[in-house]
Amino acid sequence: MRSATFRFYAELNDFLPLPLRQRDIPYEFSGTPAVKDAVEAQGVPHTEVEVILVDGTSVGWDFRLQGGERVAVLPMFEAFDVSSLLRLRARPLRDPRFLLDVHLGRLARYLRLLGFDSRYGSHADDAELSALSAAESRVLLTRDRGLLKRGEVTHGYYVRETDPARQLEEVVERFDLWGAARPFTRCLVCNGPLEPADASQVAERVPPGVREEQRTFTRCRWCGRVYWPGSHHAAMTRRLEGLRRTWEGRQGGGGPWPASAG
Repeated sequence: MRSATFRFYAELNDFLPLPLRQRDIPYEFSGTPAVKDAVEAQGVPHTEVEVILVDGTSVGWDFRLQGGERVAVLPMFEAFDVSSLLRLRARPLRDPRFLLDVHLGRLARYLRLLGFDSRYGSHADDAELSALSAAESRVLLTRDRGLLKRGEVTHGYYVRETDPARQLEEVVERFDLWGAARPFTRCLVCNGPLEPADASQVAERVPPGVREEQRTFTRCRWCGRVYWPGSHHAAMTRRLEGLRRTWEGRQGGGGPWPASAG
């Protein structure tokens, strides 16, 4: 039996049992396994990893362990330049689009509320989700670690939080979405883009009282659902306040929260 010593850094420790976090981990194996198999055998999905260093040298997923190596496993980088190292993921997605599994329906609505293209795979199995993520270049969001280990998935993230509101904060923070938000520009139900609509165009689709009180409407280009700034709109606006304050704080108080395109 051979062995190598692994060390996982930063948030990758979330996937490890408490006694193994922030420490060197002896990993025993037979044969010459690929380093990808060794990493995932210890519970860390490949989509969470940016760089692997073996004895100080950057290697790819297909590197074969021989025994005696020291392996450093580093997470995705947002603030540091690692261009000189071998990145293990495909190139970053410049226009973030998301695919969420069956357990993240509320999070999907919240991301749409901020204007992000977010498909919700409420009835899709793991094979369908991984294939769709790859075909449409979508970041797969899930709380299923096994799903992120599927080879087709190139961009994915394991959502740590369980409360939907906190999940939204986590995802916005993780993917640095602060400046890209465009609130109230997507349908919360079908994910379609919203466009301005005249009151006369939507008169038959809204209650009589709304027709009398409201003059500002948007309509989903896909499903035709109509939105207006009523009580539901106000409640969702309040949900955005915490994110608004956080984003403006990051701008040093200088930049306003991005406005709705509608």
